[in-house]
Amino acid sequence: MNARIPGALLFCRADPASVRPPALLLRERLLLTPAGPDWTLLVPAGTPWCDGAEPVDRVVAGWAGALAVGEPWPVVALWWDADRAGCVLATGFRRPVAYTWLADGTPAGEDEAMHTLAARLGLDPVLDARDLEPLTRPDPHADAPARLLGLTAVLTRHGLTLPPGLTPGEPATRLWATAEVHGAEPVARPGRPAAVRAEPDAVEEGPLGPWLRGPRARVLAVAQLAAGLPLLAWAAGRRSPGWATAAALLIAQGALGLAHDRPRTPAAPAAVAPGTGSTPAGR
Repeated sequence: MNARIPGALLFCRADPASVRPPALLLRERLLLTPAGPDWTLLVPAGTPWCDGAEPVDRVVAGWAGALAVGEPWPVVALWWDADRAGCVLATGFRRPVAYTWLADGTPAGEDEAMHTLAARLGLDPVLDARDLEPLTRPDPHADAPARLLGLTAVLTRHGLTLPPGLTPGEPATRLWATAEVHGAEPVARPGRPAAVRAEPDAVEEGPLGPWLRGPRARVLAVAQLAAGLPLLAWAAGRRSPGWATAAALLIAQGALGLAHDRPRTPAAPAAVAPGTGSTPAGR
């Protein structure tokens, strides 16, 4: 493995049909592929950190938070660069949980963060906790990529299956090429701008339907706008493209949610003026 070249993988605990709509709104080059019966893997091209605009960990944290906002499923993002590697867990509107290791595998995070990660993912408090515990302790034989593999090994007990060759620690370009070989699909296809508008309708009849229209959808849309606007101002002040993307996605989802729900509100019956056809002809 070449851990000196930045890269990332994002695992969503949902099927590809549920992951595609929020992933489309990121407006990034992403490949999507199943990673087990209950997981979907997103492989980014890595343009933001390859261009040097922002460190990979900040970009990935913003993406994970944006993908998970308003969704009933969590996102586990793994990232690495020349000096460190880490994981980020995003769940709904909660503050993301993160843990970091130095390049040589030295733990550089809070033990409580790993415990919170396990609890939010619904991992076994005995068996899984026992195997996560060593990840927070020094180990001269485990570098940063090995730590990420240790984490994914625990997640495999809960349905996660890493596609062949998509190994944490590899360069983003190699991961992208490998994902294409194994049939991963682009999240956004050129020449299909209507896909963003079409995807909500595709899942409207599924389990997320109540969150796409009706009272729940309106409440969620307002909450997304209320969270996204101040977050965008904060990200602009910090000059953080990753969190700016998350804020923009929140605002876009809120605005689209309100717009998507409005046409489905039943229209009030039109008033009929007296003597204008309310009585059948001939009477």
